[in-house]
Amino acid sequence: MKYDDSKNKQTLKDLLETTNFVEHISVDCVIFGFHHNKLKVLLLKYPELEIWSVPGGFVFEGENVDDAAHRTLYERTGLEKLFLEQFHTFGNINRTDLNNPHRILLENRNIQVDKDHWIYQRFVTVGYYALIDFSLSHSFPDSLNETCNWFEVDNLPKMAFDHKEVVEKGLAFLRKNLDYKIVGSNLLPEKFTMKDLQTLYETILNEKFLRNNFQRKILSLNMLERLEKFYDGSANKAPYLYRFIDKDLK
Repeated sequence: MKYDDSKNKQTLKDLLETTNFVEHISVDCVIFGFHHNKLKVLLLKYPELEIWSVPGGFVFEGENVDDAAHRTLYERTGLEKLFLEQFHTFGNINRTDLNNPHRILLENRNIQVDKDHWIYQRFVTVGYYALIDFSLSHSFPDSLNETCNWFEVDNLPKMAFDHKEVVEKGLAFLRKNLDYKIVGSNLLPEKFTMKDLQTLYETILNEKFLRNNFQRKILSLNMLERLEKFYDGSANKAPYLYRFIDKDLK
């Protein structure tokens, strides 16, 4: 699906005047990338504020929630055609009270809205996550955000709302389902060594594995095809290269 770039020009004033959103429902997208043996998450910074958030937004009337997640992600970052999966629904009664950037921006800009305006009301958000190839992402902010950047998952900045919890829940879901999600993630090149795969697992799960135990476990999942040996000119024994049997498996 290709989205209209003109939607990226949305201003805070335009947002406040929009009336065709589904009441009290939003979407948030946790986008993970792997770079230099570090697991990172894509965050947005609001203008004028030292507050960051995951890419998110609201759901239009007549729009499926999944479609809203894809649209919002594109509007906020330029990323499209990602495999997004729902992982959790966030509905704590006070979730929008903590570090609410909308409230702070309105106060800073002396914009008056009714205290019952929808922007101040409680929102239940549907959380989505995706794994992407860090090197292939060319993200950019829209006019509502000043900066779009990657952060290590264990070193997050000051977060808006409950978005620190959103990232943590997304990471927990990823770790729990890693064996089934890694195949279609594109976090590794098409051909890789068992050591490359072990490093990726250890980074995401934040634990170390014995080489033989890890290899035995991975091979038992029947998700790899063994290819030729990898000769890099060193004196070390050449390891085999592997690839996932089905790169499109999600």
